[in-house]
Amino acid sequence: MTATQWFLFFLILQVVHFLGTWKLYKKAGRQAWEAAIPIYNAIILMKIINRPKWWVILLFIPIVNLIMFPVVWVETLRSFGKNTTLDTALGVLTLGLYIYYINYTQDVKYIENRSLHPKDKAADTVSSLLFAVVVATIVHTYVMQPFTIPTGSLEKTLLVGDFLFVSKNHYGARTPMTTVAMPMVHDTIPGLKTKSYLNRPQLPYFRFPGFEPIEKNDIVVFNWPIDTIPHATEANFKPIDKKTNYVKRCVATPGDNLSFIDGDAYINGKKLILSDRARVQYSYRVTTVNGSMLDPNYLTKELRIYPDDIGFNQNDNSYFFISLTDENAAILKKNPTVESVTKLIAKAEEHPDPRIFPYTKKWNQDNFGPIYIPQAGKKVKLDKESLPFYRTIIKEYEKNDLKVEGDKIIINGQVADSYTFKQDYYYMVGDNRHNSLDSRYWGFVPADHIVGKPVFIWMSLDPYTPWSKAIDKIRWERLFTTVGGSGEPVSYFSIFVLLMAGYFIANFFIRRKKKKLDRY
Repeated sequence: MTATQWFLFFLILQVVHFLGTWKLYKKAGRQAWEAAIPIYNAIILMKIINRPKWWVILLFIPIVNLIMFPVVWVETLRSFGKNTTLDTALGVLTLGLYIYYINYTQDVKYIENRSLHPKDKAADTVSSLLFAVVVATIVHTYVMQPFTIPTGSLEKTLLVGDFLFVSKNHYGARTPMTTVAMPMVHDTIPGLKTKSYLNRPQLPYFRFPGFEPIEKNDIVVFNWPIDTIPHATEANFKPIDKKTNYVKRCVATPGDNLSFIDGDAYINGKKLILSDRARVQYSYRVTTVNGSMLDPNYLTKELRIYPDDIGFNQNDNSYFFISLTDENAAILKKNPTVESVTKLIAKAEEHPDPRIFPYTKKWNQDNFGPIYIPQAGKKVKLDKESLPFYRTIIKEYEKNDLKVEGDKIIINGQVADSYTFKQDYYYMVGDNRHNSLDSRYWGFVPADHIVGKPVFIWMSLDPYTPWSKAIDKIRWERLFTTVGGSGEPVSYFSIFVLLMAGYFIANFFIRRKKKKLDRY
């Protein structure tokens, strides 16, 4: 929906509210016109139902308002003596339209100082749960979101089985674009495997100011830009904020010229110096002396190289490691049973890969470029040579009508030889360079697809340890460690345990003291 459409929709809601409540406003001692003034009518309504004014803010927060609307409908009915279970059910199931019936047909009396405390335990429980869901939804949407590392694209830097907290505020919290969705659920309802949202209506993109910009080397969570593209239909269409969540490392920012040379990223001709916590991995071939076998326990326990990442070629008695850090390669090279260790870097001219973006060059995952990273407000020349780089941006991400007729490029009905970008773009790559689906295969990440910055690992489970060894399955050294920073990660788990113990001890004595005072 456009801004104009949303404005008209908002005005229609105000008319609906006025027509359904103006008599109730009068019965509550207010003026009928007060039900017609946008926002002001909500403030007056909070006074009528004896609820705090800050509830009005919750009515305008997407997703949260889906919870708050039924609450306000029920509170309005109860303020005029409609307290039965049937009244509550009718208020919710009719989407508040039951209030119309009360407004025009019932001679109700306003209860000015009604008790706000639920009369039974069940109602109190429901009220507490609703409040908890509202708070959790606000935190999840605008402050911090839990995230699980499902794949090994950042393996050795972030591990499969790491559970993260992703900050929404570092790069600026993005308001939801999907207005009707289940709270705290991404794109699928757990267990039911059905969509957790409605495609329409959609809010315009908006992001609050952040603490910092996205910088090279940052690990970033974002929505996978080409999810359902180019095969999107009305049935499988995904709004931006419901596209699959990905996590990669940013290697290039808006305005950069990026190249990959023998597996290393170069920005404007200079090699990108990675964070000292980055554990970049490549594929290696390891040949052993006389075909000797490497100890699996040594590989798994000491080097944390898992069976899924290892292959063995019986023809030449060599191992193939899909993901191996240079540090582990150096350790293996010193092993007396190892004859040679070779990093498998492909030359583009010898091994071109048609899967590499923009799909028209003889490039591969180790050698490609240069690629210009689009920057908001910057203009690029458009021709048949450059169009493959920016076609998806122009048509899909920035919603222009794009056609090519012979040598002519037509944008929104006008022949164009240049294009000015409307937003910034980023280039995201996994540290597991030979086992990562990233920007090398699908291009740029638009600014409006950025979710947040991983800041904290609160739990880490080793997927290769059986559940029968639950204690061993937990990677204790990774619990409560930070994602960013320099040097070896430091666990703050012991500090967390001490703080929790202090809280429970203090709470115990406070409760005991309160009980003693109550006796007197």
